[in-house]
This record gives sequence, structure tokens and C-alpha cells, in this order.
Amino acid sequence: MTTAERRRVLITGASSGIGLEAAKILLARGDDLTVICRNAERADLTRSALLGSVETCVADLADLDSVAKAIEGLRRNQMPFDALVLNAGLQYAGHGSPRWSAQGIELTFAVNHLAHQFLAEGLKAQTRAIVITASEVHNPSTGGGRVGQSAGLGMLEGLRQGPGAPMVDGESRFNADKAYKDSKLCNLLMAQQIHRQRPDVPVVAWSPGLVIPRTSEGFFRNSRQANPFGQVLFGLIARDLLRVTESVERAGELLVQLINEQLHQPGFSYWSNGLLGPGRHQFNSTEPSEEANDSDKATMLWMLSNDLINSLLAQSI
Repeated sequence: MTTAERRRVLITGASSGIGLEAAKILLARGDDLTVICRNAERADLTRSALLGSVETCVADLADLDSVAKAIEGLRRNQMPFDALVLNAGLQYAGHGSPRWSAQGIELTFAVNHLAHQFLAEGLKAQTRAIVITASEVHNPSTGGGRVGQSAGLGMLEGLRQGPGAPMVDGESRFNADKAYKDSKLCNLLMAQQIHRQRPDVPVVAWSPGLVIPRTSEGFFRNSRQANPFGQVLFGLIARDLLRVTESVERAGELLVQLINEQLHQPGFSYWSNGLLGPGRHQFNSTEPSEEANDSDKATMLWMLSNDLINSLLAQSI
């Protein structure tokens, strides 16, 4: 590999799951990788898993003060990134009560959306392209989107309420599954808004499909706490019997494929790893949901999120 082909990638959520698999491929390709990790212990484990060939940056996405410190350090280095990959995701479906970030924001929204918007905005001068891991469950017309309560942000009253609001719409009773779907809808709206602000920057959102690893770690670890037997049974049926899931290894490959192919394609695109049948997926460009294409809502979400971040940081000074 020539020096000209070598890329620098900053990624969240690469300590396990899809992000870790993608990190392995990127490093094998010869790219320089910086991984944002929740704490020093997680950073040590990540470096060990990646044979010490990666830089780590500590930032707890559930704490805006921690994210602010990470942004400050990355800015100070003045290191440009060919791709900012916003991949970290959290859900705790099955739990009946909301969990809260360090600033009192519902945890799913705080981690999946608010921290990532903060990173995208804070590092925009150093970022040449953005890739955001979303999900088809943001779309009520898809299979996963139809199961349970549908995604829907209403008038975003939860953001206006600020800390203590259990749901983004400010109206619904707390539901952890809907909170996750709403956060993925926020990811799509954020991607569209970044594209409008910076039309020359490649902005890619994507859905990996349903990925259920066999390990106890990774994306479903919080849901297993609420219903360990149910989660094991769900995994066995979806992954092994019906074969409607995607492997974590293949999902990692798809993430790298997007980085490889879309890095120099200005504009917004959304890619989905759609299920064709048992054991068969098709990965292609598709349209987000109607609400995810609402430009007014995207602008309002961005403004309210930015105001919320600034007000919460001001309170901690």
C-alpha cells in the first residue's frame, strides 16, 4: 500500500461487535485508526484485541463533559480524519424504566444521537467524510419498524423539556424499544442535516440488518440483563432457526465497504442490508422513511440538540 492510499479513520463503538470487526479490516488494509472508548479499561481491552496497532481516545458518550474533553484533545492534535464513523449504539429493550446520562438525558438518546452530533459538529473542521450506523427500525413500514411501537419524534417536546424527559416526543410513556427506534430516526435526520450544511462532504447512513452475536457482549448486553432467557431464545430462533440475521463479521465488512466506496462521493446516501429470505441479504442504496426525509424536522432536531448540548455543558462549568 502506498502512503497516498493510507487513510485516517476515527470510529466510535469499535470495542466490540460490528465496529471491532470493521476495525480489524481497516487495520489489515493499512489504515490509521483512532477508536473512541468509554474508559481507560475499555481502551486497554480494545488495543489488546487489535494487537496494539490502534490509537485510542477516552470519551464516555453518556457524559457530554467527557465528550467535550475528547473533542478538545482531538482538535489540539489538528489531525484530519478521512472518515468519522459514528457507529456506537446502545439499547436496553425489556427494561421498564428509563436510564439517564451524566447530564440527566435518557440514555439511548444521549449516546446514540446527542454525543454523536456533538462529535460531528465539534470535529467538522477535521472531518472529510461521515458514516453513521443507523437502522431500518427507524422506518415504521419495514419489518423491524412495525414490531412494537413505531418510531416517531412528534414535535420534539422532550428536547425542549431537557433533562428528565423520558422520550424525545415529550408525550409517550417510556418504552425502551421505541426510544431506540427514535434514536435511529434521529441518526437519519442528523445525517440529512449535515448534508444540507456541508453539501460537498460525503455523508452516509446505513443499516446493517439484525445482528445477534453469540457472545454475551455487544449490542444486546443490556437487554440480556432484563430478560436473559428470552434474549437467548430470540437469538436462537432469529439467527439459527429462521436465519433472518446478519453475521457480525459480514456487517463489519459492509461498514468497510461503505468507507471504501463512498469516501469520495459527495452528498447524502442511505444504505440498507435488506433481508431477501432465510440467510439471504441484499445491500443497496435505499430511501429513509418519510419522517427521516422531513427537512424541517431535521433542522429543528439539530438546533434543539445543539442548544441542549450547550446548555448542559454551561451548567457543568
